[in-house]
Amino acid sequence: MFRLFSRPGKSTSEPKAASTPPGKRAYAIGDIHGRLDLLEQLLARIEEDLSKRPPKQTHLVFLGDLIDRGPQSKGVIELLIDYRPADLKCHFLMGNHEDALLRALKGERKQLREWLHHGGDTTAESYGVDIAYVQTLGEEALEHALLSAIPNSHIRFLSGFLDSVEFGDYLLVHAGIRPGLSIAEQSSTDMRWIRREFLDSEADHGKVIVHGHTVEDEITHRPNRIGLDTGAYKTGVLSAVRLEDEVVETIQVREKCATPT
Repeated sequence: MFRLFSRPGKSTSEPKAASTPPGKRAYAIGDIHGRLDLLEQLLARIEEDLSKRPPKQTHLVFLGDLIDRGPQSKGVIELLIDYRPADLKCHFLMGNHEDALLRALKGERKQLREWLHHGGDTTAESYGVDIAYVQTLGEEALEHALLSAIPNSHIRFLSGFLDSVEFGDYLLVHAGIRPGLSIAEQSSTDMRWIRREFLDSEADHGKVIVHGHTVEDEITHRPNRIGLDTGAYKTGVLSAVRLEDEVVETIQVREKCATPT
């Protein structure tokens, strides 16, 4: 877990609004899934938004699932691996799709098939791998083709992703957390993969959880969670929020033919 200035609790009889650490702000971006076109638009919008605001220490958190399903996973990685704007500190969270790819490249052949079936084929193709042909040669050939096609620098970049970022009254993760466990007790697996147990929970987790992973029709803002996966790869809508003091502001970009959500 990566912690950024956790805000101490206050003794009060009234529920307090979630807040960022004093004098700091954060932007969080939902699942990109290979939509380089939308990512470029969204980063431009965030940079524009930031330029209009007073100077503060500002963090940009990518909630994971940069890759798979969409057509330009390689391009997304190539952009973000060197994306270091002067006024933003970037943090990258491990999504289940990055997790699955990295496990596959470490020899988990069963995971390799699962990864391909759940959108990894488009990532492989973005790196120039002819999936239809290589699959006829067997799993070992497929694993070798991927390792040959994906640069080591990209694998190292993905391998360095975090499980969570704690920011004031917020905890940012990819998928969610296990209800009933403290933040310190959460497992990497749950933070990358959990779904219904977390989404259906109305429990106070001690932090407002900002997450992606599960596609919802629009940004979901509940007392205990903020969901940012609006299905960019199929809806053409990529979503983010700015967290600043007690304010949560939505930032979205849409492809021209996207249906409004």
